[in-house]
Amino acid sequence: MEGLLWILLPSFVAVASGLLAWFVMQSRMEVALAQQRESLAEARGALDAEKNALQDSLDSALRAATETARRQSFDDFLSELKVEQRHYTRENRLLMQNRKSLVLQERMYFRNIPLSDWIEHEVTLDDATDVDRLVQDMTVFDKAVVSIADIPRQPQRKALA
Repeated sequence: MEGLLWILLPSFVAVASGLLAWFVMQSRMEVALAQQRESLAEARGALDAEKNALQDSLDSALRAATETARRQSFDDFLSELKVEQRHYTRENRLLMQNRKSLVLQERMYFRNIPLSDWIEHEVTLDDATDVDRLVQDMTVFDKAVVSIADIPRQPQRKALA
């Protein structure tokens, strides 16, 4: 029995120490795995944060670009609007009274397409009135006005009869 004890006792100690080593190594592996998962989670969080920041900056840049394009197209549209203006003086003679009035006509164009009909204003004139200043004050449209007198005229061809 003593021989059996000498055989079984070392084998029992060997199995117990093997189990102890296995549990220690298993816990070390779990700690290492937990550390790797933690570093992986930090890296994923950093990547997600960077991705969200890039997405936000891309969205704001895209909104700014579309707003700039809209503003530019609207400015281009407004630069295509022109106002044509013409004025003349009209004299009305009633018995002994002569009444002189300034007639101002304006219309708006988009490129060469008229957008409005002629808008006509009539103001009575005094003898000391500055006609050019009165025309500038009477204009309906606030944009730079193209006077019909400033438009270069092409020589008209005479019709052959």
